[in-house]
Amino acid sequence: MKYAFQIIDVFSSTPFGGNQLAVLPEAAGISTEGMRKIAREFNFGETTFILPKNDPANTCRVRIFTPRVELDFAGHPSVGTACALVMKQHVRLSAPVRLILEENAGPVTVDVAHRNGGFHGTLTLSGKIEAPTGAPSPAELAAVLSVEPAEVNQVFLAGAGVPFCFAQLTSNEVVDRAAMNRAAWAATLSRAWSPHIFFAGDLRDGGKLYARMWAPALGIEEDPATGAACAALVGVMASKHDFGGTAYRLSIQQGVSMGRRSEIEAEARKSGSVVTSVSVGGAAANIASGEIEVPPSALVS
Repeated sequence: MKYAFQIIDVFSSTPFGGNQLAVLPEAAGISTEGMRKIAREFNFGETTFILPKNDPANTCRVRIFTPRVELDFAGHPSVGTACALVMKQHVRLSAPVRLILEENAGPVTVDVAHRNGGFHGTLTLSGKIEAPTGAPSPAELAAVLSVEPAEVNQVFLAGAGVPFCFAQLTSNEVVDRAAMNRAAWAATLSRAWSPHIFFAGDLRDGGKLYARMWAPALGIEEDPATGAACAALVGVMASKHDFGGTAYRLSIQQGVSMGRRSEIEAEARKSGSVVTSVSVGGAAANIASGEIEVPPSALVS
């Protein structure tokens, strides 16, 4: 049986940048194991499958798969899927369109608008940020990244739906120079609260952040753009007691060393001492569409 698909580059306004996403807009009838196999076949960071909604108030149900596992939530697949659905309508938007995606983690809101001649999606989450203690030491992270301990300023854990280990490094040059030490990763992070590591330079509010992300446990050696990590990062930075502002913003550049430059805008809003919402946004470019032949063994029996 043939199923239609779209390929979207997310967090890039131009083709062949950003983070690739395959979207199957009418995936009813494909089994869970079939979805896993299709995600492995595309072999992008994530593939999404759009299914009939359970709640009439929502837009659709979405399941998200990496080449190795199913995710309850992820940033670039949510933004890209919403943009793909709006692109399919072939209409020019006079105002933003709000979509509510039913993901395993719960409803996810994405606003899609026309901006600079293309499509732009903004994902908004509640301000609930997990920030457990027990992060690896800077020396342990330096070993994972193959850099000097003095080049790691701080390490902390945080998540907004997906857990991450964050490392702030001393410069963009160190970020580029990092190379994974698999033995050190296995010893330090493979069984940690988060085995996924997002590392970057300057974390000043309003600044430009140069970042990379590795998630070998998900089958992603390096990710060109990680919306969920950016959401968690601005959320945890805004929640710090010494941040007295009402909004913490970062412009994140990721995927540069991979040749897939991504541009991500992230913001956390704060009322008093409480983070009330986090948002992550960026452009999306339509790359290709076609059909994939799905064998009977991959369908619901």
